[in-house]
Amino acid sequence: MGTVGLATSVIPIPRILTRAKTAIVSRTARSARQALYRRSALPEHERRSGAGVLADGIVEDIITALSRFKSLFVIARSSSFAYKDRSPDIRQVGRELGVRYVLEGSVRKAATKVRITSQLIDSENGAHIWADRLDEALENIFELQDQVTTKVVGAIAPKLNQAEVKRAKHKSTQSLDAYDCFLRGLAHSYVVTRETQEEAARLLYRAIQIDPDFSTPYGLATALYTIRKAQGWVVDSASDESEVRRLASHVTAVGSDDALALSWTGFSLVYVCREFDTGADLIDQALSANQNLAQGWANRALVSTIFGQHEIAIEQVSHVFRLSPIDPEVFRSEVIMAFAHLCLGRYAEASNWATKALARQSNFAPAMRAATAAHALAGNMAEARGILGQMCRLDPTLTQSSYRNQAFFRRTEDVERFVEGFRLAGLPE
Repeated sequence: MGTVGLATSVIPIPRILTRAKTAIVSRTARSARQALYRRSALPEHERRSGAGVLADGIVEDIITALSRFKSLFVIARSSSFAYKDRSPDIRQVGRELGVRYVLEGSVRKAATKVRITSQLIDSENGAHIWADRLDEALENIFELQDQVTTKVVGAIAPKLNQAEVKRAKHKSTQSLDAYDCFLRGLAHSYVVTRETQEEAARLLYRAIQIDPDFSTPYGLATALYTIRKAQGWVVDSASDESEVRRLASHVTAVGSDDALALSWTGFSLVYVCREFDTGADLIDQALSANQNLAQGWANRALVSTIFGQHEIAIEQVSHVFRLSPIDPEVFRSEVIMAFAHLCLGRYAEASNWATKALARQSNFAPAMRAATAAHALAGNMAEARGILGQMCRLDPTLTQSSYRNQAFFRRTEDVERFVEGFRLAGLPE
C-alpha cells in the first residue's frame, strides 16, 4: 500500500462494537438504558512495530472518546480477548458478543507515511454504514492520534444516530421503549414545523414517562422550547420558562454526566429563561464531559454570539463542522456563522451563511432574520424585502420595537445592527 520499494506494515485496529436493543426487564431502568449500546475492542495481533503502537493509541483514544457519549456504553478490550490472533466473521462477532455495530480498521505504514482506514458495519446484516481513509505524514504520533480520534468519533456518532433512528421508525408503536421514543423524537425535532415539533414533544415526554431516569429526553425536550420561542409560537412565556426549569432540574439530578442533555439544557436556560451564566456553565460542563460533542460546541458558539464574542463563535462553529460535517442540524451552525459575521460587519459572508441555512430549513425564523438583515446591510434590497415578507407572514406582529424586546444579544450594538437591517428592508417601527 505504500510507495513502491518501501516496506509496509499492516496492523489491524481492534474492533469496537456496539449494539442497540430493548432494555432487559430484570435490570433497573437506569442500567437497562445504559445497555442499549455496547462497545468493546478486539485485541490486535501481537505486533509492536511503530504502526502497532499507533494502532494501540488510536484504539484507546477512540474507546475513551466514545465512552463520553452517554448513549454509548463502552466495554473494555479485555472483554473480547477470546478473539486474539483470530479474524472472525463480523456477523459471528455480533452474535457472540451481542452487539449491533462494529467499528474496525487498519494502520498501514510506509517509511514516514501512514494510512489509516476505518469502517462502521452493521453486524446483523454486514452492511457498511460508513467508511473513510486518512493519509498523513508520521511526524507527531500524538497529534495524529488526536486527529484520527476526532474525525472517526465525529463521523460515526451521527451515523449511529441515523441508523438507530431508521431502525426505530420501522418498529411498531406498541413495541417502542424509552430509547426508541427518544430516537423518534430526535428525528422529528430536526424538522421545524409546528406539527413535527409537537410530535417530537409527545415522543420525548413518553420516553420520560417510560424511564424517568433517562436524562437525554429531558434535555432535548428543553430544546424544543427554544424552537417555540425562535419561531414565535409561544403562547405563555412564563409557563414555558417554568417547564424548562423543571426539566433542567431533572437533568442536573439524573444526568450530571450526560453531555448531550447538559448542552441542550444549558442553551435552553440561556435562550428561554435568560439565565445566561447558569446556562453557559452547563454547556461548559457538557464539553468538559465530552469534548467531541458537536452539538455542545454549536450551543457554546451560539452563547458566544449572545455574549458578543463573535470571533470566538466563528472558531467554535468551524470546530463543529470538522467534528460533524454531515450533521442533520448543520443549518443551526450556519445561522450562528451568519449571526457572528453580521455582528462583525461582514455582511456578504453573513448573507451567504444565512442563505445556506435557509436552503436547508426554509421556514427557520433565525435564518430569516439573519438573511433579511445581512442582505439589507449588504445592499441586496430585493432579497431582503422578499425574506422580510416571509418573516412577517410567520409573525404578523413583528416590528422593530418588538424585535428589540425579544432579541437575545446582550450587546446593544448587536441588537441595533439587526434593527437597522430590518429598517432598511422596510420593517415598521
